[in-house]
Amino acid sequence: MPGLSFTLPHWLYWVGLIVFPIVAMVLARRPRPAQRRYSSALGYLILVTGGIIGLHRFYLKNLVGLVYIPIFVFILYANGQEQDARSVLSDMANQMRVAERTLAREEPRIAEARESLPALEAEVAGAEEGSFALRSAERRLERAQETIETGERRLVEARAAIEEFGPQRDAAAEARQGWSNWAGRAFYLILALLAIDAVLLPFMVRKANANLPDERKTEAELALEAIEAEEGPKHDREYATNWIDRLSLFCGEFVAYWAVIAVFVYYYEVIARYVFNSPTNWAHEAMYLMFGMQYLIAGTYAMLTETHVRVDVFYAPLSRRRKAWVDLFTSVFFFIFAGTLLVTSWIFAMDAIAVPSGNSVISDWARSDLTLIEMLGSLSLDQWTDPAIRWGEISFNEWEVPLWPMKWVMVMGGLLLVLQGISKFGKDIRAIRQGA
Repeated sequence: MPGLSFTLPHWLYWVGLIVFPIVAMVLARRPRPAQRRYSSALGYLILVTGGIIGLHRFYLKNLVGLVYIPIFVFILYANGQEQDARSVLSDMANQMRVAERTLAREEPRIAEARESLPALEAEVAGAEEGSFALRSAERRLERAQETIETGERRLVEARAAIEEFGPQRDAAAEARQGWSNWAGRAFYLILALLAIDAVLLPFMVRKANANLPDERKTEAELALEAIEAEEGPKHDREYATNWIDRLSLFCGEFVAYWAVIAVFVYYYEVIARYVFNSPTNWAHEAMYLMFGMQYLIAGTYAMLTETHVRVDVFYAPLSRRRKAWVDLFTSVFFFIFAGTLLVTSWIFAMDAIAVPSGNSVISDWARSDLTLIEMLGSLSLDQWTDPAIRWGEISFNEWEVPLWPMKWVMVMGGLLLVLQGISKFGKDIRAIRQGA
């Protein structure tokens, strides 16, 4: 079975977090077609991401996709058997190594002890009865005999282990290779089917579109949709009354699409781990860092749209003016929290780029070794492209992703939260003045 050795480049990770939401926001704002149609572009996307289990066929309502499922299940079964055989092989190999080390250690010891026996026996025979020399020679002779006896017993056990575990190791190795070959053949069969479907996909899309039923809505359905739209929930853009609100809405929508990235990444991790036996060392860390940044940026959106958790037993029945008074009084605690978050995040962010291992001018500036003017005058393209220049805090696992961008996102989250608090403060004062 072929393996996967792909490691997500750091630059692609950060660029993806910026570019993907922008593209998604543009696509989400496209006008919807009057009638639902199948798309070749979407079909190819599904083929690349989920074609291994025939999802592109199911997207087109084509039951031929069921052919992929038993092949995929067989790959999973074969990989499971291969992992079991690998565990047995590892155990048997360890037992063999222990036995071989025992042979390599004990055989020279026994040979050396046997060579010393005649001299030790002669020394015992020639020593004076009851003397210290006799007792010392007897002890050395006993130790040599014990070494021979113990070593021979260990040699017997080691040879028995080699005879026992050797065939089991060879059988496990053969089983592992066999299951790996079968899994590889099944995988290449799926690749062949995907190559055929990649050629046939435009024809399948046209056929699926030709078989679409007429989806024109009746007047009753249109009237019902109009009533639901009129009585439905408040749209997000209705919350925005100033540029701070619009910024909060934009940031909330921007980071919301990061959840889609997580779907792709974890899907890749599952396929890499269970299909190719190649678990990644970057997927988990990349996603929990992303969700941490999403939580910080989305806080201002939750505050604007009032979607955070709170106890409304006493607050909900109040009038808008009284709610504004309550919000004004409790805003003291909010600004303490938001201000503390902003200040501490700034300290964390500066510390992240001032780590002692950093050898860039930005790290020198963060450590106060350079002034701001000196740092700006020393900046060049090499500071960003030279691999010998390392700056900023990095993670401790093998991926070694820079952590300083996340720390600066914390600063952005704190700043956005403070700005949204100011916007809410102004709205509350306006509500009190208007007596609403």
